[in-house]
Amino acid sequence: MWPETVELLDAFLKRNPVAPDEVIFRNRYGNPLGASGVRFRLKRYLQAAAQRTPRLSEKRVSPHTLRHTAAVHLLASGVDVTIIRDWMGHVSLDTTNLYAQANLETKRQALEKADGVLRPTPTPRWKRDADLLAWLDSL
Repeated sequence: MWPETVELLDAFLKRNPVAPDEVIFRNRYGNPLGASGVRFRLKRYLQAAAQRTPRLSEKRVSPHTLRHTAAVHLLASGVDVTIIRDWMGHVSLDTTNLYAQANLETKRQALEKADGVLRPTPTPRWKRDADLLAWLDSL
């Protein structure tokens, strides 16, 4: 785990002590936190965060969104796809390869949405003149 994750878990466990044989993340009845509980808590955290950043309320965020985002970031960071497959628990490498395709698709969509001002303009005429550039270099 990352050191920051360890610090957060330590702080959580100081506020919510558990025995070594107990589940760390529990619902209000003390049972293990299930998928619906994770979705419920995430929704509450998103609502609270939207108070500070209103655009968050326009986003669709789910536990799968976080899982997918982590996989895409790992891939973009250069982590081997087989490592990501194992971490995600995928049986087939083909499933994990979807993240690579999604990442390329996301990039393509972002480029298409880019404002025309962001697109490169033609190289100025003086930069294409090899003789002029050579003369400038000689100065």
